[in-house]
Amino acid sequence: MTARYFTDFGNAWLNMVNSIQWIEADSLSDSIAQLNLLADVRQSPLVALMNTLNYQGKTGQQREALADSLVESAKNLIGKKKNTKAILKQAQGPEGPLDNVFGPLTGLMEGKDGAGASGNLSFQSWLSRVTQVRLKLQQITSAPDPQAMAQMLAQTVFEGKAIDLTDTRDYGSLVAASLGQEWSGFGQALFVQPLDLAWRQVLAPAASGLNERWKTTIVEQWNTAFAGRYPFKATGSDASLPILAQFLRADSGRIATFLKNNLGGILHQEGNRWVVDPSASQGMTVNPAFLAAINQLATIADTVFAQGDAGVRFELMARPSRDVARMQLTLDGQKLDYFNQMESWRSFSWPGETWYPGVDLSWRTVTSGMQLYSNNAGKWGFIRLLGKAQITPVDSSRIQLVWVAPDGSPLKFIMRTELGDGPLALLRLQGFTLPETIFSKQEIVPTDDEPEQGVE
Repeated sequence: MTARYFTDFGNAWLNMVNSIQWIEADSLSDSIAQLNLLADVRQSPLVALMNTLNYQGKTGQQREALADSLVESAKNLIGKKKNTKAILKQAQGPEGPLDNVFGPLTGLMEGKDGAGASGNLSFQSWLSRVTQVRLKLQQITSAPDPQAMAQMLAQTVFEGKAIDLTDTRDYGSLVAASLGQEWSGFGQALFVQPLDLAWRQVLAPAASGLNERWKTTIVEQWNTAFAGRYPFKATGSDASLPILAQFLRADSGRIATFLKNNLGGILHQEGNRWVVDPSASQGMTVNPAFLAAINQLATIADTVFAQGDAGVRFELMARPSRDVARMQLTLDGQKLDYFNQMESWRSFSWPGETWYPGVDLSWRTVTSGMQLYSNNAGKWGFIRLLGKAQITPVDSSRIQLVWVAPDGSPLKFIMRTELGDGPLALLRLQGFTLPETIFSKQEIVPTDDEPEQGVE
């Protein structure tokens, strides 16, 4: 019965504390007021709760009388075999029936359990860190330009540098983790969320500012250069390959430079892909469309702009088709002439070295003369021709291209690429638009409504 009583007693406390919820403040000033009350040792409801839990956790402990303790110590000292475990057990204090439940919390109050990078975790240390954060946030609100200072602070973190606020937030996460699974709701609500939500109040203007910077320095210039031009739009006007290279170069392109300089603390590269680091995302959600777009461009950059400027090498081999007697392909002055002889590979480079770039494809059947299937001038002429083909992958490096002539004759070629999809990668730019936001807007709109503060 006694064991059952203490089990029910501990579970009742766990159910109560794990139901506590932190109410998010509506502004940075309200967050500061919350943290001020939270870390005030005289008025803090959390301090009072922790003291109560520490006291309740010692319920049922049996303490030895002083005389018994002295006698036992003497026996251990003069005995032939020193009982080290007993001495350590005595030094740790008496055990109680609630130690399995309240042990992590009482250890936190005494600063014993859970070693972290900054030493032993303790409740008092966490309170001191919260006070430091609150003072830092007050500096922001009292600055001549609070929004500019908040943006500067958040930008420091976006670039991958640690500050007091993020260090304390990480310390709070360690404290919550040290309490164990049974106390997870309590730990998250009172040691993680207060600092995490306060940090989001700082992030909100900074994320909006970063969205605006991305829009003005990258998106607007991108649209100026490429709006209404092929391959982004199906028009007769071609996009400039040198300007496209300026944006897409993997090492020094405008997009890669922006990401490295402004988002080094949130995004990192794995191969040629940009990946969000969940542990460093600062509670913000990166716009999925933005992430997909920059990865799409990174793939194209690795394939087409690997040397800095646009350049792709590949091979073509014509394939026989019924009733097709001859096929001629001319790409930037490079020719493939097939008239049902032995099939062979022909090397090509795009764009070719010629003053008159363009492509034309002609064919002849067994009953007709040479007919022109397509003629496209300009450096993008070959990409326009590829856009008309039926594309079927053969294996990891070979792709079948089929153009269906007006008379129904299939004009078949096999393309063998050196890297990825070769020139076909540029077809991914058809209809492509660059997203205007890095972070999801619904998460970065701060409000100044009347606050609801504290713990519920």
